[in-house]
Amino acid sequence: MKIALVHDYLTQRGGAERVFELLCKRFPEADIFTSLYDPDRTIDLGDRLVRTTVLQGVPGATKYFRLMAPFYYPAFRALDLQDYDLIISSSTSFAKAVRKRPDATHVCFCHNVTRFLWDTQTYLREYSDYQNFYPFIEKIFQAMRRMDLKYAQEPDLYIANSSIVAERIRKIYGKRAIVINYPIDVNRFTFSDKKENYYLASARMISYKRLDVIVEAFNWLGWTLLITGDGPERERLQAQALGNVKFLGHVSDAERTELMSKAQSVVVAALEDYGLVPVEANASGTPVISYGAGGVLDTQIPGETGMFFKRQTPESLQTALLEGAKILWNYEQIRDHAVKHFSENAFFNKVEQVLDCV
Repeated sequence: MKIALVHDYLTQRGGAERVFELLCKRFPEADIFTSLYDPDRTIDLGDRLVRTTVLQGVPGATKYFRLMAPFYYPAFRALDLQDYDLIISSSTSFAKAVRKRPDATHVCFCHNVTRFLWDTQTYLREYSDYQNFYPFIEKIFQAMRRMDLKYAQEPDLYIANSSIVAERIRKIYGKRAIVINYPIDVNRFTFSDKKENYYLASARMISYKRLDVIVEAFNWLGWTLLITGDGPERERLQAQALGNVKFLGHVSDAERTELMSKAQSVVVAALEDYGLVPVEANASGTPVISYGAGGVLDTQIPGETGMFFKRQTPESLQTALLEGAKILWNYEQIRDHAVKHFSENAFFNKVEQVLDCV
């Protein structure tokens, strides 16, 4: 069976790209396709040949890849995949549009619906440089939404990373999706049942991560909070924080792993479609105090692996933190939960069961 692996663009390294990297490792004989490829800024594919679209020849396209949005659909439609029996696309937007033979199978790992089209205002808040162009952008987006709906019908099967994403696929695209929670490399994380006197938040400092809620809650409690990561919100958050809140900036993977393993809890206030940080914390034997919506509903067990707070407010988070501090957590059980459900082996066992049925 001849397999093609297709990803939107390989110009950055995020959660979607890490999943695609796993797929590439799992299918070493498969051919790899993407619209744009910058090997210095994305996942390590070794000496694998990466086939790109005509957009690769546009000067500056890999750097300003978001500006290429109107051109991705025709670029993917132009790819010749007629020789492939199985197409596996990894997509938050465009790769699902590829053509296949009538007797071939297309399975789409859909990390989300095309977010900038269907949640435009939230997207533009994160990329404020584009906000001033909204009236012009919206006209283009109206046409792109029609294309997105049309090409969303191409895959034979959708696999979603969480229940909330599966529901969006059903609601917007009218397609059923199977939920398979994405994995982490559990061996990268160090287990410790010796917790130290601090809490940890690890996130990009952008508005939807709601680090402002976490900082304010810890201002009130006076407990030590360490924050790793950087971003445009850092200056504002530092001005808000009292002396018990420490900003560590970017830290190495080894430092982050150690911090996560020894924290009392890892705190997450964002509404995430899936969210790898809570799973990484659990793999370290660390409970998670998280906003109880989105992906954490699939990955966390209240009272066993973490605690939920109901509203994205300092008061609600503070209540959950106080309740969580009273629990005698079973750190080994927390680690076992992550290994059993979110390891690469667990992930691919589920994937192969699905592929055997299509």
